[in-house]
Amino acid sequence: MKKFISTVKNIFAIEDLRVRILNTIGFLVVFRLGSFIVLPGVDPSKLNDAPEGIFGLIDTFLGGAFSNASIFGLGIMPYISASIVLQLLTVGVPYFQKLQKEGESGRKRINQITRVLTIAITVAQGIGYITATILPTGAVMVSTSLFMFSSLVLLSAGTMFCMWLGEKITEKGIGNGISMLIMIGIISRFPGAIIAEGLSKGTSGMLLLLIEAAVLFFVVLGVVALTEATRRIPVQYAKQVVGGKVYGGQRQYIPIKVNASGVMPIIFAQSLMFLPALIAQIWSSDNDIANYIGSTFSDFTSWQYNLVFAIMIILFTFFYTAITVNPEQISEDLKRNGGFVPGIKPGAPTSEFIDNIISRITLPGSVLLALVAVLPAFAIIAGVGGEFAQFYGGTSLLIMVGVIMDTLRQIESYLLMRHYEGMMKSGNMKNNPSNYAPAV
Repeated sequence: MKKFISTVKNIFAIEDLRVRILNTIGFLVVFRLGSFIVLPGVDPSKLNDAPEGIFGLIDTFLGGAFSNASIFGLGIMPYISASIVLQLLTVGVPYFQKLQKEGESGRKRINQITRVLTIAITVAQGIGYITATILPTGAVMVSTSLFMFSSLVLLSAGTMFCMWLGEKITEKGIGNGISMLIMIGIISRFPGAIIAEGLSKGTSGMLLLLIEAAVLFFVVLGVVALTEATRRIPVQYAKQVVGGKVYGGQRQYIPIKVNASGVMPIIFAQSLMFLPALIAQIWSSDNDIANYIGSTFSDFTSWQYNLVFAIMIILFTFFYTAITVNPEQISEDLKRNGGFVPGIKPGAPTSEFIDNIISRITLPGSVLLALVAVLPAFAIIAGVGGEFAQFYGGTSLLIMVGVIMDTLRQIESYLLMRHYEGMMKSGNMKNNPSNYAPAV
């Protein structure tokens, strides 16, 4: 405890870090306040309770703004969708590949295209959002056409403002701004989930609640281990003499993450898992098989749902890792910088060696990721409340752990740069990028 208090004092003793933390808190407060400002023309008392399914997942990311019919009802999600689309286009479209290689000018052009695409996606999602979740409730108190037009304008403005907040957090705050906005939305649901779980258990179930909290603690430890696990590939750099000084000749490492794809496979798989039940509903009244499929895949605690869900996550993990980690590019950059893997020839052999390592560590990583994704279903089966169970795994927990660890690394770097003792006992957090070779 004494070390913790000392670390907090050190953090606020650094003026730049103190200002960044306070800026971050201020921006996040603005974001949370915006999630309670209801769209004009809506009667909040007539809105439905928290949605389920994919809408429930979006509402979790947005901290309730989706179910509140807020001006931030779509939040940062259209921007994330646009970024994913652009990321996929840079893999298969030569024009975007060329932009990616043009350096700063290419990144600016990609950012401009992402913003335009964000507006288009916001309008498209806004129409679906208003039609599917607000109009059926009868909460609209003005003409439908006027409400549709004004709401689309406000939702688009809200999304762009959220995007601006995220960029400002990245620039003037601490951590990745977009990720911080998603994380604060998820965390905002945590106190309510604990209170609801405690009320459902009653005074006689306090021991059971403590057991659930202890299990959650160990689940978080496991997710941290999965997020931080890396396979370090040794790299040797040739010695170079420049101006009488010797550079290189050191052995460094390229860290390859066991879970290189992050949370994206779960998001992709979860988006597709709603299709079987949706399609089966069309023929459910006339066909027993369609009725069985619809009822089975509407229950995310069924073993059929979780088996298909886990298989899809494993497949998407391999797919997303393949498009985000390029062994040939790593090998080419190593060769250009005078580096090589000991015992492996530069060029194609190095690329094959790195590709084999990625393939071997991606399999256990994908299986563990699938296990984390289905843990909330097992928690519900074990008797945990649905709202509290979502923190036992899945997208929510992975995002929270990833963002918190990234933010802690940035704070750690500030402390070590100012010669303060680090936040970890060793004085340097595990997997700090400064421990390894330069990014290649």
